[in-house]
Amino acid sequence: MSDIKIEKPSQEELKSLNIDNWSPWECEPSTFAWEYAAEETAYLFEGKVKVKTPSGEVEINKGDLVTFPKGLKCTWNVIEKIRKVYTFK
Repeated sequence: MSDIKIEKPSQEELKSLNIDNWSPWECEPSTFAWEYAAEETAYLFEGKVKVKTPSGEVEINKGDLVTFPKGLKCTWNVIEKIRKVYTFK
């Protein structure tokens, strides 16, 4: 398993996180390498992606709240167009 944390938040939890003020990001199906310079928390409004890390692979889907740790090196395989919002700690 990887260090990526995936949750299914309630609407109340999303409101308390203030996701309406997070930065938006979209990506068409593609594959690319990525490294996180800071901890990122993201919420997927739509899409599907498989993220491969040195310790495993996780699938992230619509409705997932995801935390990526600082320093994580991974490969994103976007299967369905991603529409998300994100914030850094």
